[in-house]
Amino acid sequence: MKILIAASEAVPYCKTGGLADVIGALAQRLGGLGHDVCLFLPKYRAIRAASFEGGMAHSITVPLSGGTVDVGLGFLHRRGVSAYFVDYPLFFDREGLYGDGGRDHEDNDRRFALFSRAVLEGAKAVGFKPDVIHIHDWQTGLVAAHLKRHYKDDPYFAGTRCVFTIHNMAYQGNFPRAALAAGGFGPEDWSSEGLEYYGQVSYLKAGIVHADKLTTVSASYAREIQESPDRGFGLEGLIKRRARDLRGILNGIDLEVWDPSRDASLPRRYSPADAAAGKAACKEALQRECGLEVRGDRPLIGVVSRLDYQKGLDLALAALEPRLDRCQLVALGVGDPSLTEQFAALERRRAGAARFHRSFDEPIAHRVYAASDLFLMPSRFEPCGLGQMIAMRYGAVPLVSRTGGLNDTVFEEERDGRAANGFLCRPGDGEDLARALDRALGEFGAPAWNARVRAGMSGDFSWARSVELYLDVFREAASK
Repeated sequence: MKILIAASEAVPYCKTGGLADVIGALAQRLGGLGHDVCLFLPKYRAIRAASFEGGMAHSITVPLSGGTVDVGLGFLHRRGVSAYFVDYPLFFDREGLYGDGGRDHEDNDRRFALFSRAVLEGAKAVGFKPDVIHIHDWQTGLVAAHLKRHYKDDPYFAGTRCVFTIHNMAYQGNFPRAALAAGGFGPEDWSSEGLEYYGQVSYLKAGIVHADKLTTVSASYAREIQESPDRGFGLEGLIKRRARDLRGILNGIDLEVWDPSRDASLPRRYSPADAAAGKAACKEALQRECGLEVRGDRPLIGVVSRLDYQKGLDLALAALEPRLDRCQLVALGVGDPSLTEQFAALERRRAGAARFHRSFDEPIAHRVYAASDLFLMPSRFEPCGLGQMIAMRYGAVPLVSRTGGLNDTVFEEERDGRAANGFLCRPGDGEDLARALDRALGEFGAPAWNARVRAGMSGDFSWARSVELYLDVFREAASK
């Protein structure tokens, strides 16, 4: 198949979170299976500043705000994937992909309206006629709307279908009504069946309404966003009406990047066969690195996370502090200033038992996964989650909330033939989190604990099955 993937970030080019990992891995695996894959991204400052070995592929004219602008297309080919970069410095040559200093860029509506239209004009310019356009999150939602509204009679896109993947319903790309005209849409699109959403224009809703098929990143999350206003964020009714076109497909992780037997960031590499010795060495090394008491008998709890209300870390802090006489904590993350200060204050109060890295350093993250006995991820909601999969790959037992992809990958008891590999608590319930933490601390070092470690390390977290499920959706869309 000829597959065009449009996204706002992808490794190895630009990244703010797990979306980039997913796009980069998915594109490479589709290309590795012999499909013709074309990836479109904005050319951000970070990409511009990097060693950009590709050339300028084309210059295109893109409609915007009733006029047109001239846009360049940079080009790179890497590992079977052709990547095109929408080059418009006025919008993309700035700090931060979506904002700077904790605030969104004020013109994000125009930035991603331009990007969405440039994807379609760019595909024509470079001669890539896709069977399927696969778009991701609100930043690309207008691609589906343009395809249905402005390109429906364009013979170049005759037979092209659109699949929209929702990675997180909480981020909707909602803008004032003026964004409608800026994006090239008219009064006929301002309705409850169109782009209007509680008096604003919703780019996420544009994708949901106009895409031929919808996916999200776990089976549980696909159910949750139809059933709960807390998960659907006001769009649950629309999602439910499109339930026949919606499928939950769990993300995978890059097994080459996340492999404790080959990980250059670790002081001692290990496989499932020698995991106990390898993790003990990694744990001692991290304890020394972080100024913690070197204690093999005390479970080390790891947190690698964006510091955000969604992640339930305020509840984790309350549950952890009174238990730090029985365990240790190493946390790594950036985000909400209040949570940042709470973690820093805990470190000051409990020096020797808690260490907080106020950053996101990739090698340290790898060492935290390898050293941790227990990995904490008590999210209030979590569409998929990658951290729990990485933790299990590295032999850390996850303690997570019973929500979204966490519920689909972590089992406190055997479920549907899948062995117990972690601990579960109710989302948003601090008392239940504390009880789950007590269960985990009480089991540490026992045979049942070791069985959870083995079950986690033997799990299949590859992209192989997920890529085949995406291809099934692409074929269904193409046959419509």
